[in-house]
Amino acid sequence: MDDLVSRALDLAEVRGAGYADIRIVRTSQERISLRNGVVDTLSVDESLGFGVRVLVNGCWGFASSHDLTGKEIDRITALAVDIAKASGTLSKGAVDLGPAVTSRGTYTTPIEEDPFTISTDHKLALLMDADQRMASVKGVRSRQGNMVFIKEEKTFANSEGAHVEQTVYEAGGGIAANAVGNNEIQRRSYPQSMGRQQGCAGWEYITAMDLPGNAERVATEAVALLTADPCPSGIVTDIIIGGAQLALQIHESCGHAIELDRVLGAEAAYAGTSFLTTDKLNNFRYASDVVNITADSLRVPGLGSYGWDDEGVPSQSTPIVTNGEFVGYLMSRETATGLGLTSNGCVRAASWNRVPMIRMTNVSIEPGTWKLDDLIADTDDGIFLEMNRSWSIDDKRYNFQFGTEVGYEIKNGKLGRLLRNTTYTGITPEFWNSCDAVCDADHWQMWGTPNCGKGQPGQIGHTGHGAAPARFRNVRVGVL
Repeated sequence: MDDLVSRALDLAEVRGAGYADIRIVRTSQERISLRNGVVDTLSVDESLGFGVRVLVNGCWGFASSHDLTGKEIDRITALAVDIAKASGTLSKGAVDLGPAVTSRGTYTTPIEEDPFTISTDHKLALLMDADQRMASVKGVRSRQGNMVFIKEEKTFANSEGAHVEQTVYEAGGGIAANAVGNNEIQRRSYPQSMGRQQGCAGWEYITAMDLPGNAERVATEAVALLTADPCPSGIVTDIIIGGAQLALQIHESCGHAIELDRVLGAEAAYAGTSFLTTDKLNNFRYASDVVNITADSLRVPGLGSYGWDDEGVPSQSTPIVTNGEFVGYLMSRETATGLGLTSNGCVRAASWNRVPMIRMTNVSIEPGTWKLDDLIADTDDGIFLEMNRSWSIDDKRYNFQFGTEVGYEIKNGKLGRLLRNTTYTGITPEFWNSCDAVCDADHWQMWGTPNCGKGQPGQIGHTGHGAAPARFRNVRVGVL
């Protein structure tokens, strides 16, 4: 590999590149899914390839291939240089990467048990056990269960002297039960909605979920929702949002909004821009003073955890919101330089054949001081909301509406009746400024979002979001 890396970087320089980097990526992936007790997916696949990125006269070129040979390295590197030269005919200005990146070293996700050493039969047996327990609940119409395991081995090097190797593991799994009746379709998921909970971890992550142990409860709650009272319509009330739902709230209304390429308009055609324009940096009250949000690539098992990003920038932690004040972005080398800053290591590509771009790391709300029982007891009238069912947000990440799988009425400081079809809506800064309480570290958990779409051609990113239940005052709920 070292010979191929040197070959690409040397050739890029000879052909006129002022900067060059190469990523060689091998990805192994196993997917297992059940539907109503029948194996729906059982696949093991592997991908191997490389991508070369160059700057010629300050303009980018990128090319990639699955053929890891010297001859193909030469062809792809030359193609990347030619593309960069062609890009120069439409350039609006030369790219400035700022200080050189010269990282060296190796990194491996800390795991207890390699998930790829666990037999497929054992994995299937666990999912079958959970499925049978859900099926035992009368009224359940359909059940799903799945597991995903990923191992990504990556070599990165650039013409500035960086050369790093890292191996990142991911493990994910989840179950869901669906009930039908009374002109309703209701679903309960565990541990997370949207298919599964996922993290940078090993097999121990799956066993800790205890999917079979939660299966009957999940199914029972799905059936109970069929006859639950509907969410009150169009009222304004206090809400407590559970950690799983708050994680998605952070992802959509904060994480995407702080991607500096979106702020600068680079994503406008596909994923939208952001209301958090550069004039607001260190000059805007995003939230109340109890809200502190951090972006980091350090906190395993968050899906945004690694040793270096795909520009060779080391993993690190960046304050985003400090006591309610907006203080930071997710940045690349190029975008950070435009603000007189240096990259905070937030650039990743979904594969060897995609251009690296700014992606969320682990964007998390820091723990507060409340116990959940005390927070509920302190709430006279409201609704507890948990587990996402639907979401909608505008292309500036400003106006939003979310639906949750389940809600519970809060009356006189106690959880009351079960509520179905719960929804809430708001305007991002007004909503976060209404937050007056966040639960403590005992209630804080790192949640995974393995399906974040961005870019053209599209890339699926894996992001982490730490959250604990939090209270928001005077929020409109029951919006149809």
